[in-house]
Amino acid sequence: MIRDFKAFILRGNVVDLAVGVVLGVAFGAVVTALVKDLVTPLIAAIFGKPDFSGLTFTVNHSKFLYGDFINAVIAFLLIALAVFFFIVQPINALVTRTRREPPAEPDTKKCAECMSVIPAAATRCAFCAQPQPS
Repeated sequence: MIRDFKAFILRGNVVDLAVGVVLGVAFGAVVTALVKDLVTPLIAAIFGKPDFSGLTFTVNHSKFLYGDFINAVIAFLLIALAVFFFIVQPINALVTRTRREPPAEPDTKKCAECMSVIPAAATRCAFCAQPQPS
């Protein structure tokens, strides 16, 4: 049982997934810090509010932090943009570049007798009238 568990954990896709999750969390933290420390103050400077996280409203003594929600939406959009432009687009370009079209069927062939170029579908040569193999 331990051997099976070890084989499961050390399987390539499990390790790759774990690395992806760890890097994703770290990338999310970097983008969240970018939004909180740079983008939010820049947008707030344009609209006159120093920080979105301070935006709240109260209903029946319940405090709603909609400024934090705005920060989270901006962070999500920046992460989505970064993933799209730095991961999805380059991978798509690489796949497109490496994808090879199957070679097209030739539309001509040479006559086996007189070596003239004839259509591939021809059953007889137009120049020497010899039957052509299919």
